[in-house]
Amino acid sequence: MNMPFYVAPEQIMKDRADYARKGIARGKSLVAVTYRDGVLLCAENVSNTLRKVSEIYDRIAFAGVGKYNEFDQLRIAGVRHADLKGYAYSRSDVEARSLANHYAQILGQIFTHEMKPMEVEILVAELGEAPGNEQLFHILYDGTVNDESLWSVLGGEAEAISERLGDSHDPGAGIGAALAAAVGALAGPERTLVADDLEVATLDATLGRRCFRRLPAAEVDRLLDAAS
Repeated sequence: MNMPFYVAPEQIMKDRADYARKGIARGKSLVAVTYRDGVLLCAENVSNTLRKVSEIYDRIAFAGVGKYNEFDQLRIAGVRHADLKGYAYSRSDVEARSLANHYAQILGQIFTHEMKPMEVEILVAELGEAPGNEQLFHILYDGTVNDESLWSVLGGEAEAISERLGDSHDPGAGIGAALAAAVGALAGPERTLVADDLEVATLDATLGRRCFRRLPAAEVDRLLDAAS
């Protein structure tokens, strides 16, 4: 009788993690930074139709990197989860924390029990009721949740991008300075990114209940020119 092939559970988890990280690193990165009026999300994305950043609910945004079809499935699941909770209870009961936990359960279950993990990292950002109370929940491919405050970096080269953000980010600055810091961190010293290379959106406290706004390329160009 043939003996079954044995692989240690630790090795299986390591192989799955390596597979997911390599898939994520092949894509373009994304950063979210807090600024005076809320949260700015900036992704390197040349597509005009495949969005990395979207609205989930009144004061909550979603962002993802990695395989588009996989993080878009998660976006849709998040919209349904938020809509059902808001309908069953009240709109104020829909929080980024509970949504991040929901995503963590989905990703953790897939990472542990499925043959192939999801090749994604996602971010759930929420605009606080008062300035300075913004929340950024960075959820990894294995369901790990990181609660971050001033900025969050998703995708490949996250450590280098985060270091550059630490040198230039000012949470009390306006939208132009926040955008310039985000773009500079994404580009690094050897590249230049223009509006057509970027997807930019904000959670803006000045807009009222529906505070998600996508910035058109012309406005991104104008803000970058003014900040330079």
